Amino acid sequence: MAGQVQDEEDAITGINVTPLVDITLVLLIIFMVTATYIVKQTIEVELPRAAHGGETVSKTFALVVTKEGKAYLNGAETDDAGLVAAVRKARDNGEEVQAIVGADRNATHGTVTHLLDVLKGAGVTRFAIQIEAEQPAAR
Repeated sequence: MAGQVQDEEDAITGINVTPLVDITLVLLIIFMVTATYIVKQTIEVELPRAAHGGETVSKTFALVVTKEGKAYLNGAETDDAGLVAAVRKARDNGEEVQAIVGADRNATHGTVTHLLDVLKGAGVTRFAIQIEAEQPAAR
């Protein structure tokens, strides 16, 4: 029964959970209030639907130029014709083609410019130049 008096010799067998519930509810309220400040407001837009729409598939070519002027496309040595053929094949498959060009620091500017011109002539409009970040000088 709830109203029984316990002897002083008996161990405490009941745990009062009221403070635990109070703390939990206070934390819940704090999280609910601060969540509105954390979440950024968005603009609600209802996008149109299309039967033949889809994500554009993009293909990235990794082009590397050595200091001797040799060009490698995705790890295989290539020439201008092979580069144009690879780009056209990807474009014929409906892929959007982009290129990442990495050149040895001792490669000539003319070689890199020529390869960029070949890529642009083949239809590549998005380029990235691969670099290595310098380490800051120790003081």
